[in-house]
Amino acid sequence: MPPLNADERTTLESWLDFYRSTLAMKCEGLGEEQVRRASVTPSPLTLLGLVQHMAEVERNWFRRVLTGEEVGPVHAPGGDPEGHDGGFDLTEHVSSTTVRQAWEAEIALSRANCAARALEETSPFMGGAVTLRWIYTHMIAEYARHCGHADLLRERIDGATGV
Repeated sequence: MPPLNADERTTLESWLDFYRSTLAMKCEGLGEEQVRRASVTPSPLTLLGLVQHMAEVERNWFRRVLTGEEVGPVHAPGGDPEGHDGGFDLTEHVSSTTVRQAWEAEIALSRANCAARALEETSPFMGGAVTLRWIYTHMIAEYARHCGHADLLRERIDGATGV
């Protein structure tokens, strides 16, 4: 649980970490087949696809946008480094362990890239500028949305619910 009375940066970082942990928890204790199981036809959404997607989102906002780093997709669909599906599509050659390690590595880089920046610091984005504060807020919303998806997926897999 994020602190109830903290400064703005601590609050933002704590909520982001809360949702990162929630997504990880939704995948705990499941086998390879289970994290690859789609929710309900026709949706191809899976827990593993959500983790892959969030690795891509971390990379996009905290590396491409925040630092201007030119880096390809984390998980290229079909092994095509030019391909981009947001990370949702699964390939057979990527294991849940590999996906989890890539996601955790992106989170570590995200934290490092934010450490020395002020919330008001801006980065070029879409012909304007975006603050680190905005990026944190966007990431909290992105994780919260997908943690809701993950909760439904997990309940469908084995009946587990809750945070």
